[in-house]
Amino acid sequence: MSVTAPRGFKAAGVACGIKPSARDLALVVADAGCSAAAVFTTNRAQAAPVLVSRQHLASGHARAIVANSGCANAGTGETGLRDAREMADAAARAVGCRPQEVVVASTGVIGVPLPMERVRAGIPAAARLLSYQGGADAAQAILTTDTRPKQVELQVAIGQGTATIGAMAKGSGMIAPNMATLLAFFTTDVAIDAGLLQQALREAVGESLNRITVDGDTSTNDMAVILASGAQPLPAILEPGEPFDAFRAALTEVARRLAVMIVRDGEGATRVAEVRVEGARQASDADRIARTVAESALVKTALAGGDRNGGRILAAVGRAGVDLEISRVDLFLGDVWVAEGGRARAYDESSAREALGEDPVRIRIRVGDGSAAGWIWTCDLSHGYVDINAHYRS
Repeated sequence: MSVTAPRGFKAAGVACGIKPSARDLALVVADAGCSAAAVFTTNRAQAAPVLVSRQHLASGHARAIVANSGCANAGTGETGLRDAREMADAAARAVGCRPQEVVVASTGVIGVPLPMERVRAGIPAAARLLSYQGGADAAQAILTTDTRPKQVELQVAIGQGTATIGAMAKGSGMIAPNMATLLAFFTTDVAIDAGLLQQALREAVGESLNRITVDGDTSTNDMAVILASGAQPLPAILEPGEPFDAFRAALTEVARRLAVMIVRDGEGATRVAEVRVEGARQASDADRIARTVAESALVKTALAGGDRNGGRILAAVGRAGVDLEISRVDLFLGDVWVAEGGRARAYDESSAREALGEDPVRIRIRVGDGSAAGWIWTCDLSHGYVDINAHYRS
């Protein structure tokens, strides 16, 4: 499973001392150069590894990924940029490629410089342990407040053969992606044009990892990266068509599975919910309403308590900044119709209670007769979230 499932990839994860007694440095290396693509955070406060990796991936090619946890290397200025470039240099020396072929990623505490003496020792140590079975160790090494690793493997029929897509991700808090996501790394053994790979990744993320929120915070370090080794002996995907459509659909499915894992592992989460908006005039309106509801602290705390509080949902719909008539808004919890025309209606309390016990909880909002719809996954906001984040550095 994970990033070493496709042919042509080795990985390793080691403990180099950034975090106490835990793996904290991951290395993923292709046997040869790969087509590569990425999407990055739109937060204006971008971490040094994001800035360096943007430059390196502009060519559409890469060979390796080096990622650390425990320190975000964000808010670190020129020192942080220098350290991120040194990470790329060290990884390139260790695996035998150019620094520009290395993607650099970091996650952890913001505003703290990387302990570079430990990173310098950790990268060659990871390189010595690289193996075709090392994906699970790498997936462990990128975790921060996650309670479990997130890994996916999927096979897809391409023409007369079968390709594989593997992936690993980390994410539990500071989750509200915007054209990027947390840290997510995909690998595949299909050969594909870099431009098409970029298109497939952006579309896949848009229908998965960009439709999740835990706390409404878009990180400084978000990135999703894919490497395509071409190690599986299949015809290369060089233009749109059935093989590309099959690959794109499979990549979207892999990204969706990761997305669900991330929401389920949200910091302190006890419930997962899908917020779906129907009848909007345009998709952007539906998405905006869905995200406003999903990120409402009052809605999320009601989820935590199993409180059938439709009024909080209606209030969030009304403040989403979308031109709508609240008198046309209907609200459903699961299959229970709890509000009609912007007003509470009589419903069976026991059925509504059962709806809030579903997995996921289904919140459906109808806002008019338009043809557009949108959705997002979220989780509840519990005491556990406050406990984790009140003492994140201490």
